[in-house]
Amino acid sequence: MNRERRNIEGEDSLEATHRGRFFRKKVCMFCHDPNLKVDYKDGKALLAFVNTDNGKILPRRITGMCAYHQRRVSNAVKKARILALLPFSSVQMKWR
Repeated sequence: MNRERRNIEGEDSLEATHRGRFFRKKVCMFCHDPNLKVDYKDGKALLAFVNTDNGKILPRRITGMCAYHQRRVSNAVKKARILALLPFSSVQMKWR
């Protein structure tokens, strides 16, 4: 059985699917710049790590943060929500 697969145009499928798709690995912005600190009192800075549609905390694969700083940011967002610096959700419920 031929292990090399070809697509419709006759090109190798591996070359055709990966052509032009080079992604740069995201770097943790807090590790990169030591002057940046995670602070629960800075609500505007924490909004960058919260989804604008539903208010959920963005995951590491989206933000590119390391595990250490992702935990710190998630705890800071939770503290800011308790202190009413950030909303729990951005969706307004309409009552009938």
